[in-house]
Amino acid sequence: MGGPGRRETVGHWAVLSDVPLDLPVRPVLPAMVSALRSAGAAVLVAPPGTGKTTLAPLAVADAVDGRVIVAQPRRVAARAAARRMAALLGERVGDQVGYAVRGERRSGPRTRVEVVTTGLLVRRLHHDPELAGVGAVLLDEVHERQLDADLALAFTVESRAALRPDLWLLAMSATPEADRFAALLGGAAPAPVVRASAALHPVTRIWAPPPRPVPPPGAGPVDRVLLDHVAATVRLALRERTGDLLVFLPGVGEITAVAGRLADLRAGVDVLRLHGRQDSSEQDAALRPGQRRRVVLTTAVAESSLTVPGVRTVVDAGLSRVARLDLARGLGALVTVPVSRASATQRAGRAGRQAPGHVYRCWSEATHERLPAQPEPEIATADLTGFALELAAWGAPDGTGLALPDPPPAAAMTVARQTLSTLGAIDADGRITARGRAIVAAGAHPRLARALLDGAARVGADRAAEVVALLAEESVARPGDDIVAAWRRLRAGTEPAATARWRAEVRRLRAALPVAGDGRSYPDNLPAGDVAGRSAPDGSDRSRRLPDDGSPTPLPDDLAAGLLVGLAYPERLARARRPGGGAYLMSGGTAAELAPGSALAGADWLAVAVADRSPGAPTARIRLAAVLDEATAREAGAPSLRTDREVGWSGTDVVAREVVRLGAIELVERPLPRPAPEAVTAALLAGLRGVGLDLLTWTPAARALRERLAFCRRALGDDWPDVSDGALLAGAADWLGPELATARRRADLARIDVAGALRRLVPWSLAGRLDELAPERLTVPSGSRIRVDYTDPAAPVLAVRLQETFGWADAPRIAGGRTPVLLHLLSPAGRPVAVTADLASFWRTGYRQVRAELRGRYPRHPWPEDPTTAPPTRSAWRRR
Repeated sequence: MGGPGRRETVGHWAVLSDVPLDLPVRPVLPAMVSALRSAGAAVLVAPPGTGKTTLAPLAVADAVDGRVIVAQPRRVAARAAARRMAALLGERVGDQVGYAVRGERRSGPRTRVEVVTTGLLVRRLHHDPELAGVGAVLLDEVHERQLDADLALAFTVESRAALRPDLWLLAMSATPEADRFAALLGGAAPAPVVRASAALHPVTRIWAPPPRPVPPPGAGPVDRVLLDHVAATVRLALRERTGDLLVFLPGVGEITAVAGRLADLRAGVDVLRLHGRQDSSEQDAALRPGQRRRVVLTTAVAESSLTVPGVRTVVDAGLSRVARLDLARGLGALVTVPVSRASATQRAGRAGRQAPGHVYRCWSEATHERLPAQPEPEIATADLTGFALELAAWGAPDGTGLALPDPPPAAAMTVARQTLSTLGAIDADGRITARGRAIVAAGAHPRLARALLDGAARVGADRAAEVVALLAEESVARPGDDIVAAWRRLRAGTEPAATARWRAEVRRLRAALPVAGDGRSYPDNLPAGDVAGRSAPDGSDRSRRLPDDGSPTPLPDDLAAGLLVGLAYPERLARARRPGGGAYLMSGGTAAELAPGSALAGADWLAVAVADRSPGAPTARIRLAAVLDEATAREAGAPSLRTDREVGWSGTDVVAREVVRLGAIELVERPLPRPAPEAVTAALLAGLRGVGLDLLTWTPAARALRERLAFCRRALGDDWPDVSDGALLAGAADWLGPELATARRRADLARIDVAGALRRLVPWSLAGRLDELAPERLTVPSGSRIRVDYTDPAAPVLAVRLQETFGWADAPRIAGGRTPVLLHLLSPAGRPVAVTADLASFWRTGYRQVRAELRGRYPRHPWPEDPTTAPPTRSAWRRR
């Protein structure tokens, strides 16, 4: 076929030279085609506004046999690119240039260039890895690093290497990471890189930060001060500049808020919206030139591959919304983050596509230098369940050997595989199962595909497709958090744009349902029936009345919606913490709350479809849910329904019970009459370790024995038992012995003879020497037997009246003579007058001072000059 730039027509194909459009990318197109001819793969780097999305596919189609597939990350960009190319050729979309997105296709037998979403390309590669009839695949905006885009790149590279070496593969990017993609495409040697010059028209940057610092939004709402500032900047730009304005905001909520602030703009200015949740006709309206001056409020959908005609000025709020997954709780959240420098450049380029332009950046130049260079790839932050299933379906469960720009995070992949295993989509080795292939074929997130496949047989194919389509096209449920209310609105058709998008998805999902296993199709619908009592008296699974044939009672729409949501998200089945409230516990263990004023408040059970949890928040916020009853919750969450027999320490005593649970939710509790003795013993031990040894009754004799044993261990070594708290708790099962084995409750612990139990710790060879080495009492010179205090094992104390020690030359020693007893010498009134372990030294030096101070106070008691020879006494002299 003719190369680009030749004025000839091959068959009915209008060659590129027939397009009277000169853009910066056009001069490099011959080099691009030459690189593809020689290497089969290439990278085209072209800044925003250079025309790569429009002209490169036409140039490739001029030079290659077969259809040219152009993959775009977004549906709106795919449709817009196809319309733009068709218009340049003077044709209608669906003739030589067509497109295909989820639920919509406009192409025919004459189509040579077909623009598809990256997700749809992945589907086609699964169905036909050879891509029969396709001559080239162009992957546009590969730098955006969406999951489907990464998969499309990896699968196409492998398909070309293994099956289609003749297939041309071109990666197109607006950012300078060309070498990375060249290495991925090239295999043994990097693919050639072709670079186009910058956009034709310059863009002047204007730094316009808010008047005061604005806190980063994170998972919360964007600060109103920033939204006020964006609206004020739009008004300023309208006064200072000509042409249309394109305003970048992080999400639909912010678009609505700023649109409200601009509602009073003067006549002659139209405020339009452009985002991915709109109907295609609404998107197309924003992409067509207007009769009046326009302000187009958009999300990141307009960063690349889209030309909004007439735009001369961009106002950039500097924020982007990205998905984050809480791996521990399985909850996703949309988090608002500062835009990257690369994305800011992309956005600014929208102002210079057709003439010199200006960009008002709502942040400072210093802040700009601190922005990340590139946006974070989706693979690093998103839910990887669908991604992991695609890899398994491709035959590479862990992605090894594929041309993925980044490896998937190990933790996120582990969670994804666990989810897929629970759904029955993969086996123990990570290989896809027949059920997994059915889930892939449904073309929805694996959770939603599971709900579609399993729910269709229960509620009918039509209702299953309708509810799953609502979950897949989540935006059509807004406003409000009640899925059933949204379902009724869509059925009634009160919102035409949302209804049209929903019905298209319903048709697609309905067609995706396979034939049932017995050869019959799923029923179109099943009759709604009355729901019987919500729970059986015994708490068993027989909570829904069954017809005579044993099948479950047909569900009304309300419960059908709840069942389908529960099948998709069984860990989000939630029960109210208290009747009539808005706080719930989800079966996965996460606490959740409804928004204030929610119409769902007061429901005993919810099936939660969408919930998110802000960093640091104690609970998740429920965004979308359906009311259901316990019977339906049991049905939806059947794999997590279990009966546990529990014997444990409750904090105050042993509790033995039988509990029916749905995940973390306790449904039924009843006493366990005959718990296993070993389980009771384990519970008592847990109580001891949790509460402490005070659960036992420590008599004075038991405490004294423990202190004597502690002294022996310190004084005589490790042959003696360790009676510290830690050691006694760790070895409680041994030293408490048979008394513990027969105990059944806390009161039984209090009745144990602790002193007798402690003696079991002493080896038999040492037991007979305990009284010798650590005597309970010592005989003093007066004949009194006085108890030794072993509270401090380092210094046993003998408190004795001074007159009873007359005749002792030195303090007594215990532990086989190793340790002197610390004498607390008392006055006749029992008050300490001296503390010493060296009695001989005290007699020589300290006694004289004590004698001088006390002999006048206690004249009836002896105070001899030489206490070592004086007779000891326990009493005072008698009066004469």
